Amino acid sequence: QVQLVESGGGLVQAGGSLRLSCTASGRTFSNYAMGWFRQAPGKEREFVAAITRSGEYTFYADSVKGRFTISRDNAKNEVYLQMNSLKPEDTSVYYCAADYRPAAVRRDRTGYDYWGQGTQVTVSS
Repeated sequence: QVQLVESGGGLVQAGGSLRLSCTASGRTFSNYAMGWFRQAPGKEREFVAAITRSGEYTFYADSVKGRFTISRDNAKNEVYLQMNSLKPEDTSVYYCAADYRPAAVRRDRTGYDYWGQGTQVTVSS
C-alpha cells in the first residue's frame, strides 16, 4: 500500500506559477513511476505529466509542454510539478499517482495503482 498526499495548490493569477508536491509513504518510492493528472468539473481526468522511477525520463501532455516540469527526489519520497505561465484553463484538481514498476510510463490513468486525494489549482484571468 502507498499513501500519497498532494500539497501546494491555491489561487494564482494568469501568468503566475505554482509548485505542487506529492509525498509518498508506505513502500519503496523508487519502485514507482509517478504521474500527475488533473480533473476539471464535468470533465474526464486527464494526463498532465509523468516521470520514470529513476527520474531520468519525463513525459508531458501537449497542453502543458514547455510550461510545466515534473521532477522527483527519491531520497525524500517526493514528486513535484512546477507550473509556470499558468492559464485559466489549467484550473483543475490535480492528482498525483503511482504506478508500480511499469514496463513503460503510462499516460492512461487506468494503469496507475495509487492516487492522492487531490489539490485544487485555480487560475484567475
